[in-house]
Amino acid sequence: MAYKIVAKYIKDLSFEIQDAKSYFLLEKNIKDFIINFEIKSKKLKESIIEVDTTLYLLSKKDNKSSPISICLSSVVNFEKKFEKEELQKIILIEVPQTVYPEIRSTLIYLFDKCGFKNVNFEQKVDFKKLYESRKS
Repeated sequence: MAYKIVAKYIKDLSFEIQDAKSYFLLEKNIKDFIINFEIKSKKLKESIIEVDTTLYLLSKKDNKSSPISICLSSVVNFEKKFEKEELQKIILIEVPQTVYPEIRSTLIYLFDKCGFKNVNFEQKVDFKKLYESRKS
């Protein structure tokens, strides 16, 4: 592999339940939320890029984001130069695909510690499909 994720860390985390009413509404409507992503990158050095993969919960009903998000930042070291499109695929498909299981397990852990039982989100996300749909 011509690149390596050399560090990963939670850059930002928001998990707000403002009051009991919000808790019970979220518990009742959790099945009406889907996972959405935002992926950003920033060049740190010539061969090092920081990739931020942010997971949001989005309501299927009104398309509003919940007050729950997790941003996992990955520091990626490239051992060679890539063409622009190949680099985009690494940043927008491969890195998020690699870190998604950690983001998902953090999300489930937070729900569990807040008293939500049997919360389950997609085991796998097709980042290639997301990339292609945003590209067109």
